[in-house]
Amino acid sequence: MNKPRLRYFAEAASQQHITEADRYLYQQPQASHRLVVIGTGTIGQEHMRVASLLGRGQIHGIFDTQTHSMDVAEANFRAYSDQPLVRYPDLQSACNDPAADAIFICTPNHTHFDVLQVAAQSGKPVFLEKPMATNLADAAAILAMADSYTTFIQIGLQYRYKAQYAEAFHEVRTRGSLGEVKTIAVSEYRPPFLDKVGQWNKFNANSGGTLVEKCCHYFDLINLMAESQPIRLYASGGQAVNFTDLEYEGQSSDIDDHAFVVIDYANGTKASFSLNMFCHDFSEEMVVCGTQGRLVASEVFNFHQQQGAKAKLSIQSGEQGASREIDLSYAAVIEQSGHHGATYYEHIAFMDQLEGKQVEAATPLQGLWSIIVASAAQESLARGEAINIKEFMQANGLAGYLKG
Repeated sequence: MNKPRLRYFAEAASQQHITEADRYLYQQPQASHRLVVIGTGTIGQEHMRVASLLGRGQIHGIFDTQTHSMDVAEANFRAYSDQPLVRYPDLQSACNDPAADAIFICTPNHTHFDVLQVAAQSGKPVFLEKPMATNLADAAAILAMADSYTTFIQIGLQYRYKAQYAEAFHEVRTRGSLGEVKTIAVSEYRPPFLDKVGQWNKFNANSGGTLVEKCCHYFDLINLMAESQPIRLYASGGQAVNFTDLEYEGQSSDIDDHAFVVIDYANGTKASFSLNMFCHDFSEEMVVCGTQGRLVASEVFNFHQQQGAKAKLSIQSGEQGASREIDLSYAAVIEQSGHHGATYYEHIAFMDQLEGKQVEAATPLQGLWSIIVASAAQESLARGEAINIKEFMQANGLAGYLKG
């Protein structure tokens, strides 16, 4: 039976007289997996922090082509861990260290494919950050590799672990609170992309485009909720406000900052996605309507006021049954560790897979489908017309993934 961690008491100054011999509820788990993090920027450091917080895996080593990034990552790591940390001189040694059990790839999007080719030679389990690739050819090649890989590759689509979405799936799939799902509407309003090393995320060639880079999370959620194959979509959007004056190494930023996407699914479900990236704070929402009710899952993060994220779930049943609204939260120490707690539960799934357990973590196939929708939406933006998914996939050599 799992013991409660009771971190609040374990870390309290008044409880530090409890010696290691008397720690039971306060006892830290013994890390049984040694992890290597490739790429020590924002998300790489988040994974280092979350792995240490969970305690089932130890950050064994790090590698980044930018020495400054490794210096900062190690300094931040020392603030919460006294574990030894290997700094590798190159990618090959990082991926092939016999002392390491698994590899986390947290490098810029356009490097994922090449880094994975080296990591896969080790035969170790791999966590590959989203999006799995910046183009469909590379994504399909990764899926083909994963299908014959001796262990597993998990994709970093962690929004499915956010409290409001985890509960939304439970209401729809397990409790059947909405009956048969008919429409799905997802939206995100947020500030611009943050600064990155080399400003790689301001250019479509490096990121795959906004709808691939940022929104594959949401297309993953929509695909999961629809439980069907997309057949048609239309997108409208562009670059209205953000980075219109940004030039880097002679190139002008071309990243979109707003979009509207409408998706038709084979089972008749209709979905929409709205994005705005020139807002003052973060808010996102999923509205699902079915034959027996309406669900609203929302999250607001007012970072200017330095407030924690506020997540809610509302079930509106009318005369069909009880309506209710609940506030959702993870324990503060988990919620504050990254992506409002979703990364922590994503790590649990990865550790469970390492131990041979069945999980519902994002698979390369699901990662591919999130990019199919996102890439088709980018194509629709460019062409100004609706995209037939079957024709789009055939044109991109992906007909083998079509159902029916």
